[in-house]
Amino acid sequence: MNIRKDSGPLKWILIGISVLFLFVMLILPLSYVMYTAFSKGIKVFLAAVTDKYALHSIKLTIEVSLIAVVCNTFFGIFASWLITKFQFKGKKIISTLIDLPLTVSPIIAGLIYVLTFGRQSFIYPYLKAMGVRIIFAVPGIVLATIFVTFPFISRELIPVLTSQGTDEEEAAALMGANGWTIFWKVTFPHIKWPLLYGIVLCTARAMGEFGAVSVLSGHLRGRTNTMPLYIELLYQGYDFTGAFAVSAILVLMAVIILVLRSVLEYKGQQAAKAEKERQEG
Repeated sequence: MNIRKDSGPLKWILIGISVLFLFVMLILPLSYVMYTAFSKGIKVFLAAVTDKYALHSIKLTIEVSLIAVVCNTFFGIFASWLITKFQFKGKKIISTLIDLPLTVSPIIAGLIYVLTFGRQSFIYPYLKAMGVRIIFAVPGIVLATIFVTFPFISRELIPVLTSQGTDEEEAAALMGANGWTIFWKVTFPHIKWPLLYGIVLCTARAMGEFGAVSVLSGHLRGRTNTMPLYIELLYQGYDFTGAFAVSAILVLMAVIILVLRSVLEYKGQQAAKAEKERQEG
């Protein structure tokens, strides 16, 4: 008997548990966020999200996310290409270090940067002399966001490049192609969709980062508050409508990213299917 087509009680029990869990943990809270955001009318909602501090937090969140995604895209491509296409000592160490942000608490990550670039650090006098401010400033937020998000793209690319092997690159090299041509014409077509998928995941994680950014930002209103920090500030100030209004914008951005992720995932599956059919044909 094919268990996937089994209509017995086990399948319906599992469906019921899954639906109940998703409703309690996801749908119900998100519904409450949207309800509270619009509970006092659309005018109050618009006033909350168009406040100058709210607009600054949205702008800062987008800017920081964009910088982090660009940096991590380059790092993810280079790191995954290095790990999968070359043999060298310390390869496993680099691979392990890439996963480090997934195991380290974001709060600890923030404290690490405070110790590295703060007043007690030996680097601080040199940074001060150059007029560079990292702690309680935007550069610190960018560094923290890059740290917590840099595994996402490389971890999407490494399995694809590993399964691809090196035969095609070696053949291209024997034909006289240089490194850039090999990457752009041979390697990149295989990683295009996983790369875009990783970029979407990295963007979603960057926009929602709170812990590390909270430690490094200093919570300077109108200067270093990203959307998650600004939401916390409003909530602690008992401005629940404002907090949930800005939360609704963050939820909307997350939904857009989720839809984009689903589209890219579908496109990637279709491309993989077409490539498999081409090879079999």
